Amino acid sequence: MASGLELTLLLLGSAVLGVVVFRSLHLPPMLGYLAVGVLIGPHAFGLAAETHSTHALAEFGVVFLMFSIGLEFSLAQLRAMRRIVFGLGLAQVVLTIVATVIGGLFIAMWAPLLHISWQAAFALGGALAMSSTAIVVKLLTERLELESEHGRRIIGILLFQDLAVVPLLILIPALAKDPENLVKTLAWAGVKAAAVLALLLFFGQKLMRSWFTIVAKRRSQELFMLNLLLVTLGAAWITERAGLSLALGAFVAGMLISETQFKHQVEEDIKPFRDVLLGLFFITIGMLLNVQLVLEHWWLVLLLLFIPVLLKFALIAALAKAFGSSDGVAMRTGLALAQAGEFGFVLLNLASGSELIDPFLMQLVLASMVLSMLVAPFVIAKSDQIVMKIASNEWMMQSLQLTQLASRTMAAQKHVILAGFGRSGQSVATLLSDEKLPWYALDLDPERVQEAQAAGSSVSYGDAGRREALIAAGINRASALVITFADTRAALKVLHLVHELAPSLPVIVRSHDDSDLELLRQAGATEVVPEALESSLMLASHALVVVGVPLRRVVHRVQSARDERYASLRGYFHGASDLIEDPEHTYVRLHSVVLNEDAQAVGRRIGELGLDELGAEVSGIRRARVRIEPAAETELKAGDVVVLRGSGDAVTRAEGRLL
Repeated sequence: MASGLELTLLLLGSAVLGVVVFRSLHLPPMLGYLAVGVLIGPHAFGLAAETHSTHALAEFGVVFLMFSIGLEFSLAQLRAMRRIVFGLGLAQVVLTIVATVIGGLFIAMWAPLLHISWQAAFALGGALAMSSTAIVVKLLTERLELESEHGRRIIGILLFQDLAVVPLLILIPALAKDPENLVKTLAWAGVKAAAVLALLLFFGQKLMRSWFTIVAKRRSQELFMLNLLLVTLGAAWITERAGLSLALGAFVAGMLISETQFKHQVEEDIKPFRDVLLGLFFITIGMLLNVQLVLEHWWLVLLLLFIPVLLKFALIAALAKAFGSSDGVAMRTGLALAQAGEFGFVLLNLASGSELIDPFLMQLVLASMVLSMLVAPFVIAKSDQIVMKIASNEWMMQSLQLTQLASRTMAAQKHVILAGFGRSGQSVATLLSDEKLPWYALDLDPERVQEAQAAGSSVSYGDAGRREALIAAGINRASALVITFADTRAALKVLHLVHELAPSLPVIVRSHDDSDLELLRQAGATEVVPEALESSLMLASHALVVVGVPLRRVVHRVQSARDERYASLRGYFHGASDLIEDPEHTYVRLHSVVLNEDAQAVGRRIGELGLDELGAEVSGIRRARVRIEPAAETELKAGDVVVLRGSGDAVTRAEGRLL
């Protein structure tokens, strides 16, 4: 039998390998943990056995997961989305459990060997009602659909599923008690839960803020971390001593801290513990799976995969339709939530520990849940194609949206297209309006679009990452495009489409920092504006003013820093009208030179040309519609557009040397 250290090393090593492989395949790490658990478990290679230590670690993983859910609990968010959360979400969870109980009773009548009681069916229904928050939110974020109409419905349902885990953690163990005293057991569990929660919430709310303030004033990161672990595990211990679950106490502790000013600090500090321990929890879940048994009854596994997934899809789509969604939105919502979820494993594990579910059925359900989560990324990726084929009016709805968008922008010429109309987009729009410059914005938040349109703003519902939306927005008549959201993956998608549709259109991209600067420039971005640089410049300028540096010198310093960083600020392109202001050609300017096949510079490196001797420099190169950052070793080719920077005379001499 392996020692504690050997078991820990095995679990950590396997977890690292599993996550690396699944990350490489662009799949969620959770699936890697499950796969690792299956492989090293007693039913496969037998490298690790189920012990009290592994179960204790796994239980702590659930504790910290529920603590994080409590930490993200927001009354304001619930109020804002109450119709979706407590309407659509509640209906989905309740009807899934009811349908599973009815199905379980039907199976028990026709297949008594499966031993499905209504209590077991209830527990299974609770597990099957859950969907994977980790998978769905990750994919929606990548597809820029979090703020879309179906994205908001999906998030609302996921939010209620997280909340529904709390009463299910109380109900499932109570259902495992003596059936004759079930009502009494449930009532007693409810009374204990109400008493403990009232105690924690009433006294906890008063103590938490003041106690955390006292600890924070000691200015010790170590003390703050110790206190955080004490509060989390202490609340979990209180609920366990009351005969309830550890996870319930952790949820309440997180909820109490979410109301304090320490929420974000706690969120960052707890994340390493949560992620590591939760990974070990999913490994232990994988260790439960008997691969041989599953292979012997593969047809039952597939049956338990397809029937619940299809029924869950149909139920969610029907409910979304009943709550006023279009066919397309309803189907996308159903497709995204049809798979199983993390909390499904938590509830399944709880039901198994309470001996509610037959071990044979447990294996089949566990395998089908894992498979449904493996399939989920591919289903969501193909959701648009699936909806187009099933929903007869979806194509008409999208065509109508594009027609309305095109009709609004038809008369626009030399306008600026804003991809995104959040805070940054609205700030840019305000400045453009002040300069009497036309603009048009595309945004995926239907409420924001509706409010902006009501106020008279030029905004339409549309995805700048779709070719049809950019064409309808008049990309071929636009003077520039500004990507106002700081998402590199989405920006690259838009840049790719701009490269195809309007390769000469200037595109300004917002980013978080400089990490993806070259990637965005190579994709065709005219300029990349990193938030980190701008915030550091503002911090530095205010600091210089405060310590007594003259304001004029501070402004000069900041402008110099920007000139060095932003290519578009290093001089500007002059026209005939600029001769009035600069008759002697002394101002620094930019000048584009196209190299034909006979040009002297073709085949030579920039450093060999000696342009600096003439007082000029190469500030940029455009080759095959891609921007290249110039260097002394860069070899020039026929067809290159070389952008020179310098005074008028210097640029003229440099052009002569190039040609």
